[in-house]
Amino acid sequence: MSPATIGIIGLVAFFALLVVRMPVAMTMLVTGFLGIAAINGLPAAYATLSAESFEISSFLELSVIPLFVFMGNLAGLSGMSADLYNAAYAWAGHRRGGLAAATIIGCAGFAALSGSSFASAVTMGRVALPEMKRFKYDDSLATGSVAAGGTLGILIPPSSGFVIYAILTEQSIAKLFIAGVFPGILLTILFLAAISMVTRMRPELGPAGPRVSLGEKLATLQRASTIVVIVLVTIGGIYGGVMTPVEASGVGAFLTLMVALIRRSLDMESLRIVILQTLRTTALTFMILIGAHVFIPFMALSRIPDNLVTFLTGLDLDPRAFL
Repeated sequence: MSPATIGIIGLVAFFALLVVRMPVAMTMLVTGFLGIAAINGLPAAYATLSAESFEISSFLELSVIPLFVFMGNLAGLSGMSADLYNAAYAWAGHRRGGLAAATIIGCAGFAALSGSSFASAVTMGRVALPEMKRFKYDDSLATGSVAAGGTLGILIPPSSGFVIYAILTEQSIAKLFIAGVFPGILLTILFLAAISMVTRMRPELGPAGPRVSLGEKLATLQRASTIVVIVLVTIGGIYGGVMTPVEASGVGAFLTLMVALIRRSLDMESLRIVILQTLRTTALTFMILIGAHVFIPFMALSRIPDNLVTFLTGLDLDPRAFL
């Protein structure tokens, strides 16, 4: 059986395993391992698995993932994310769909702290959904705003998705972080515009909340400024060339921990939960990376990418037709 045939069988098996809901990391790992074994033999498959596992686990740049995730989890359990949401609600909650808009703004701010879509959606969902339910928001608008706002975590730096992409494609993490700023802001604005349009057409989906005095608005803004300062220090340090992404993640995690301790909002049980959540997310991310680095050699050995490039370049199309 030719390597290309084995590669095609491997791709079919890969998508079949995804359809039956096998985790993505294990799907790539199993498909890649068995594919390499079928092409180059079992010893080569074991060698690839062990070498890639060790290389990913000992790659210093990947330490930004547990540190930024730890930072986000700390912010969630210590109440900093609630402060951010309260500030957004104080300024926008009195409008139609204001709570949904506040959720989007809160998710954007928390995404800049955690770098994780999952963490942003879960953390802001815990804060926002009960409030929207209390003010009789429609379930579709409430859950939709949390789900949509959570996706900002993959765009707004520090994004763990950018870190993974940078490692896989050997790109600059700092440059990818910079590249995500404008799309993240643009998507936030588009989400806010969509909420405004929907609630204008159907006001019952997101009734307006009570107005808040200017003094209360400024008070919530002052309390939420802690997150803003931490984000400015970490992300600004990367953009300004003062810190590397690894150093910035350590500084951000340390500052968030200090704020939580100063506020006395973190006890031993909360710290245990934060550490376990961080370990769970980190292990999932590392498993995906290890699986990808086993799957990639299998694809290279099958020569499917090379054959595909040869086929496309042989079509002799002009750039517009090619696109």
